[in-house]
Amino acid sequence: MTSGLIGILIVTIHVLGVLSAVMALMSSRTSQGAVAWIVTLLTFPYLAVPIYWIFGRPRFYGYTSARGERDTVLRQVLLRFRPRLEPFFSRPSFDTTRIQAVERLAMMPMSTGNRAELLIDGEETFQSLLEGIDAAREYILVQFFIFRADEIGTLFKQHLMRRAEQGIRVCLLYDEIGSRSLPNDYLHELSQAGIEVTAFNSSRGWRHRFQINFRNHRKIVVVDGREGWTGGFNVADEYLGRVARYGPWRDTHLKLTGPSVMGLQEAFWEDWYWATEEILPLNWEPSITCDECQHVVIVPSGPADNCETASLLIQHVIHGAHERLWVTSPYFVPDQGVQDALKLAALRGVDVRVMIPERPDHLLVFLSAFSFLPEMIRHGVRIFRYQPGFLHQKVVLVDDETALVGSVNLDNRSFRLNFEITAYVPDAVFAGQVEDMLRRDFAACREVSLDELNNRPIWRKLVSRAAYLLAPIQ
Repeated sequence: MTSGLIGILIVTIHVLGVLSAVMALMSSRTSQGAVAWIVTLLTFPYLAVPIYWIFGRPRFYGYTSARGERDTVLRQVLLRFRPRLEPFFSRPSFDTTRIQAVERLAMMPMSTGNRAELLIDGEETFQSLLEGIDAAREYILVQFFIFRADEIGTLFKQHLMRRAEQGIRVCLLYDEIGSRSLPNDYLHELSQAGIEVTAFNSSRGWRHRFQINFRNHRKIVVVDGREGWTGGFNVADEYLGRVARYGPWRDTHLKLTGPSVMGLQEAFWEDWYWATEEILPLNWEPSITCDECQHVVIVPSGPADNCETASLLIQHVIHGAHERLWVTSPYFVPDQGVQDALKLAALRGVDVRVMIPERPDHLLVFLSAFSFLPEMIRHGVRIFRYQPGFLHQKVVLVDDETALVGSVNLDNRSFRLNFEITAYVPDAVFAGQVEDMLRRDFAACREVSLDELNNRPIWRKLVSRAAYLLAPIQ
């Protein structure tokens, strides 16, 4: 390469560094992030430019315009069913202002006429899922972050193939990063059986080829628009406690019947449209089958939203707690807003407890938490580490009246980089069931003391602080 070409290349890289720094200035979600990117891009453009284009993009571009096209069609479809849906759009009698904020974050109203059934751990969850799949009459929508071709993955595939061969339409959506180990033979068998299979395709099209840092972390199954499932489970053997590395797997899922299933279905429909540009014809007529009807609102969130929906939802429920706030999350590296909300809740006398795993799954996330846990404990937040095996559930309990179950972790990735989904259930009976479940889990935990954290060797403290610096991309 001649010296002239080398000079042109150097100039080009520095120009890209300046242009990328301008983009970071205009689009970064925090001032700290903007400053960090600008300094790095201008100082080390050779390394920083490609990293920025992969990890620094604040929005999932393209999805928003696809959503606009999809919304036009959705409104036309729902217009025919609106008179049947409106009787179920209602709020519980207590604290309607708090519910209104959740509805606005969800961009859909709360509905009544639902039944929310708590599913605890793998055997109960997969039995419910497979029974629902086997009972389908028209269609099955399946979306998971992780699929594996292991024992439960094979069983799941067999049930779906059998239903497809019986004439049921089956649509399966998976995240190409989360399911990167899934062999082509597995996908080919599904397709050969008549199942419509697609990856989420976060980098679909040349304009979006750098969007590989975004993930679709949702877990959704919908059967005939009448039954739906969401929560923490993926389709892999470790979720049944069959992988020795993790030990017994602790997770929580949720089965819904009633109008709230429309919220799960809409989230799937939107993701399917992004991945395939196909508008699925689905059932939008709500069914009422519950004995004890509950209020539910489904809150989808993701990097295509106009606001940080997941983070705002968590902060909102924390600020609304009066007596109790119990949180479980396998990955606990919340942003400053959530950290401050937790500390304020503890300061005003709320029983704030956070349950996290004892065994690490992702080392950087595990190490990052130690950098801010001492400050949390000093403000009265109690931290518990689950002992028997790996804790993966994502559950929030607020006072005696509200519980949240979904796919959102309390970390930057769930708040800003992942497409997630949460069921918000303001119901005292359901909250009581969640309380009983969490009491059993806390009994299997050990509480972390301030002395334990302060007495760590200095090198561990330094490693934790260094890991915390990488929290925005973990």
